[in-house]
Amino acid sequence: MIGISKLYCGTVEPSDALRYSRHSKDLPSHLLQFSIDKNPVVVWNITRQCNLKCVHCYAHAKATLQENELSNADGKRLIDDLAGMGVPVLLFSGGEPLMRPDMPELAEYAVQKGMRAVISTNGTLITREIAQKLKNIGLSYVGISLDGMQAINDRFRGVEGSFNAALKGIQNCQEAGIKVGLRFTVNRFNVGEIPAIFDLLEERDVPRICFYHLVYSGRGSEMVKEDLSLTDTRKAVDLIIDRTRRLHDAGKPKEVLTVDNHADGPYIYLRLLREDPRRAEEVMELLKMNEGNNSGRGIGCVSWDGEVHADQFWRHHSFGNVRQRPFSEIWNDLSEPLMKRLKNKKDYVKGRCATCRWLSICGGNFRVRAEATTGDVWAPDPACYLTDEEISGPAI
Repeated sequence: MIGISKLYCGTVEPSDALRYSRHSKDLPSHLLQFSIDKNPVVVWNITRQCNLKCVHCYAHAKATLQENELSNADGKRLIDDLAGMGVPVLLFSGGEPLMRPDMPELAEYAVQKGMRAVISTNGTLITREIAQKLKNIGLSYVGISLDGMQAINDRFRGVEGSFNAALKGIQNCQEAGIKVGLRFTVNRFNVGEIPAIFDLLEERDVPRICFYHLVYSGRGSEMVKEDLSLTDTRKAVDLIIDRTRRLHDAGKPKEVLTVDNHADGPYIYLRLLREDPRRAEEVMELLKMNEGNNSGRGIGCVSWDGEVHADQFWRHHSFGNVRQRPFSEIWNDLSEPLMKRLKNKKDYVKGRCATCRWLSICGGNFRVRAEATTGDVWAPDPACYLTDEEISGPAI
């Protein structure tokens, strides 16, 4: 996760994270990526059930309820364990998490245990009543997925009317006083929608957006050919940077992040090196704190059936099941070969990743994307758009 506004627009300084000694339990949400302990943010796919049919769904969500979902009691045991190991954030996802009736109860339980609870949703089920309930239980944030304006979004979501329903969900969250933001997965079919999405942020006064690079997982594995070319990825990142700066300079700052391609970090640094060398050095400090991709270390995932994964995209490999062993035990069990290697990916990556000068601040980028295209977990990530010239030189 790369904070475009934090880094490029200077809304965060290195001293901001140092003020809290970089401990995740003390850091505000917008600084968590700079924690020193890397206690994992955990994504819990609380259900596989969903009311939409998104073409790029990493979870292969279904319209029908799955019989093997963790029970309410299982969920509370999981939350107890996560709180005990110092997990700072529990992200409820799906499927569509609001399809599960006890989701608000479980989120409230997490808040009571001292964690920040957030939700990733398609937004179509957020009525005024639901929004108020989420506010009342202390939910920290609602991330609503939009992949373009009406025609494009509804095509991706597979259900006509999903765009307007999501906008209503955003409005209901705002009226209830709960922080809401957007999630946008970039691909060649919707990259042209980015300017309109920025316009929507401004018009609707939405404070935050995450632009996700496409990950080849779940139904998204069928979209490899629909990913942007490396050249077009650079153009898209530049567009996101430019529009973020425009809002910032107009006195309408938004929190803008890119997710799932840590080449974005060095790319911003190299751009700032040309434009503002002093800020570039501050950004380098922040990128070193961030450490790049943290699958299997700073982020983890629990599936609806209790299986534990390195992140929400890596469902083909389970480290164990929370019904048999606590998450904390599974997560720290280095006798599992892949888990051990993911804790220090930099020692195992191959090819241009192994000799890349940015390895320490990128972390080897997305291993699951490399595996999807080459069959080798440690091969170079094909979505890295940095040139050979840009990655050569002494290690940072």
